Amino acid sequence: MKTFLTQFFTWWNSQTLGTRLHTWRHGKRVGQDETGNIYYEGGIDSEGRTRRWVIYRNYSEASAIPPGWHGWIHHRVDVAPSGEDYKPRDWQKSHQPNLTGTPAAYRPKGSVLTNQHRPQVTGDYDAWTPGS
Repeated sequence: MKTFLTQFFTWWNSQTLGTRLHTWRHGKRVGQDETGNIYYEGGIDSEGRTRRWVIYRNYSEASAIPPGWHGWIHHRVDVAPSGEDYKPRDWQKSHQPNLTGTPAAYRPKGSVLTNQHRPQVTGDYDAWTPGS
């Protein structure tokens, strides 16, 4: 019951009720990544391509899609990583979660959310005034 209510009233937890129904009616499971996100395709989008979507394991976090799946879901490649022997390149980094809005978010010097004081102005800046 909790899962149903969560899907009915929230959009950020995995999938909504509408997404569940659409996936049940039109979706063909393509694969799953190492974090548990499940990828589907089915139907045609407005550009005539096969529609592709992901159902996240936990919160809907678009930055959590691995590089191989990102290329597939954005139609950069035709074959999903589960359908080929995909190996990430050396320069591809592993996922780091988006920490914006959390206590671990980056806060520069002078931010109102830190206990640090704003750096002193050096005097090399003149404020703009109208007519000057």
